[in-house]
Amino acid sequence: MLEVGIIRKQFGGRIVLRDVAFSVARGEAVGLLGPSGIGKSTLLRILLGLDVAFEGRVRRDYRKAGVVFQEPRLLPWLTVAENVRLVVTEGMKQPDIDGLLDTVQLGGAGALRPGQLSLGMARRVALARALAVSPDLLVLDEPFASLDARLGAALADSMARWARQTGAAVVLATHDLAQVMQLVSRLLILTGTPATLQADVPVPGGSEAALHAKLVADFRFLGAQNGGADGVAA
Repeated sequence: MLEVGIIRKQFGGRIVLRDVAFSVARGEAVGLLGPSGIGKSTLLRILLGLDVAFEGRVRRDYRKAGVVFQEPRLLPWLTVAENVRLVVTEGMKQPDIDGLLDTVQLGGAGALRPGQLSLGMARRVALARALAVSPDLLVLDEPFASLDARLGAALADSMARWARQTGAAVVLATHDLAQVMQLVSRLLILTGTPATLQADVPVPGGSEAALHAKLVADFRFLGAQNGGADGVAA
């Protein structure tokens, strides 16, 4: 579905990404990890075609992409349900708005307006909006930020079920390693300045703690900003 081959991406005279190459198959969920500011959001924009000012090539083979940015970007004069429905254009299948809100743990919130929502709730509305287009590629930038651990885990489980049911591919950047491992089958590790792809790690079934310990040993930024237990830098 995706073949990414970035030779170099720079802003002015500063190179931020170099020699980043990977592919994503249909039905695969891939987590993108790296320290804050390393270029994960830039990489997501490139693979979506929103940033074309780079050396290299990205091959895309999907019909529709759903995207959740770090900012929810909701229209304040519309209700939650109207914000979700906003992306559905003529000719598209009408989504089950109530069902989508249930999926993101917001059942019964359809009549609220963005000003009545917490940041975590607004992020979940943005996620429901991304799902409303029935994407075959879902790209998520820090989707579980502003959520407590229990809610984040529940939402990750919901997203894993959705991905299995639809066969969509998922690419996400996140700061929470434990939640990523509930959802993804591979971890892409960015390190260095400029950022390069240092590892492409499969996520096996079994002990999350054992894999986390290995990653921390190999890539010392993991867990550094969160006490070393469950988190990684964003």
